[in-house]
Amino acid sequence: MARILDQYGNPFEQAVLREAQSSRLTNTAREFAQHPAKGLTPPRLAQILEQAEMGHLAAQADLFCDMEEKDTHIFAEMSKRKRALLTLDWSVEPPRNASPAEKKQAEQVQEWLLDIADFEDVMLDALDGIGHGFAALEIDWQQHGREWQPKTLTHRPQRWFQTLQHDGNELRLRDGSLEGAGLWPFGWVIHKHKAKSGYLNRAGLHRVLAWPYLFKNYSVRDLAEFLEIYGLPLRLGKYPSGSTDAEKSTLLQAVASIGHNAAGIIPEGMLIEFQEAAKGSEGPFLSMVDWAEKSQSKAILGGTLTSQADGKSSTNALGNVHNEVRHDLKVSDARQLASTLTRDLIYPLLALNGEVDPRRLPQFKFDTRQPESLMLYADALPKLVGLGLKVKTEWVHNKLAIPIAKKGDDVLIAPRPEMTLPPELRPRPQVADAKFRAVLSNGKGEVVYPDQHALDATELPQLDDAVQILLAPLIRQINAGDGPDEIIAALSNAWPDLDESELQAMLTRALFVADVWGRINAAA
Repeated sequence: MARILDQYGNPFEQAVLREAQSSRLTNTAREFAQHPAKGLTPPRLAQILEQAEMGHLAAQADLFCDMEEKDTHIFAEMSKRKRALLTLDWSVEPPRNASPAEKKQAEQVQEWLLDIADFEDVMLDALDGIGHGFAALEIDWQQHGREWQPKTLTHRPQRWFQTLQHDGNELRLRDGSLEGAGLWPFGWVIHKHKAKSGYLNRAGLHRVLAWPYLFKNYSVRDLAEFLEIYGLPLRLGKYPSGSTDAEKSTLLQAVASIGHNAAGIIPEGMLIEFQEAAKGSEGPFLSMVDWAEKSQSKAILGGTLTSQADGKSSTNALGNVHNEVRHDLKVSDARQLASTLTRDLIYPLLALNGEVDPRRLPQFKFDTRQPESLMLYADALPKLVGLGLKVKTEWVHNKLAIPIAKKGDDVLIAPRPEMTLPPELRPRPQVADAKFRAVLSNGKGEVVYPDQHALDATELPQLDDAVQILLAPLIRQINAGDGPDEIIAALSNAWPDLDESELQAMLTRALFVADVWGRINAAA
């Protein structure tokens, strides 16, 4: 165990198998989020982002969590992007030109991953790194017999971590020290997601969304105030001259409360008038909200037409273009997550349970292929192959996203093999007739070899009928009552006139069918 090296070539700490590193934290794990989104201003936002660049990630992490909780549009768009990967099939693939042992190793790793409880939730937690720039999942190991397997993978808050001031990519656990504690090998799955290039503390997508979020908050607040002030009519109280201060105070209280209580009392002689509210429009506030949400959609999904339609510029063609961009983002997210799982989960599993060659490591893969139109290829491929075009079956499987069947798998078969050919290349149907010639020859008179079913269904002429025709003269002599000498003499005289054509045709057909039947069965 002491000789095991982690994925970075560093010695392996056996303590990680007995306890979680976060269990040694004292104050950090007991801290509560500060919710900096409350009363957020542009200067305060700039300060939070600058602190993160210096390695202090707690305030930025708290702000990013508030943004997803308070802004429904950000939550919805981020949920789309993260959950899109959960719809993809995944597998553990052996390295190129894999040996039988390497293929078996990849199958074993896939079985281990399938045994992890709620593995889809593990992937979803790791994808939290899209917004924050990273996501940390702590591994709790357990042993079954001789095998070490993850018992749980627990998402830890990003506020528990910091980066070095001189290296924004070096992630550390906040333990109260100046530079923090280095993460234990094999103890963490750290998904560092690059939404954009730069240091880890600036790579999160939420840094791009923070400013539209702030401006949208201002507009929503102003819209609420506008509706409160201009949505109600102006209440004007009038009191007669000579009213006392107490009477004026009573009137003011009635004016202030009547809008909410819809009832009130005033002294006799006083008057409350309702005048039309001042003219105003909610348009500017909603325009700012609309701009902010479109900016957020562009940053998260690469476009707006896959998120919301405005009824003006939205078309099916533009929607398809935007959806293609969204597919590119899904492919990028899938590749980054697959690389993380290979490095931080598959490698430790193999290192703890046997020998592993980092250069020949099985790879975690998502199936991000977009299947082509089955109808298009089903129509085009037979015609192209019929013209002599050589098409690799592996290429067709990749284009149609149909996995290649392995040995022993149940596969679909064509009930009639000739139906796999283009219509113009299929053999013409043969219609049998009573004379049997249509079964053994086509319309041009060419001899064809029927299949076994046609042979079994063939009906030959009855031998009795042919013999009756052949021996008709002899039978007439016998029926006439002649003796043996007369019958033999009559048969000798009638021999040249006997009609043996039907018998010859029957025997010829029978021999031909027997020959074809023997060839078919011999080949089988």
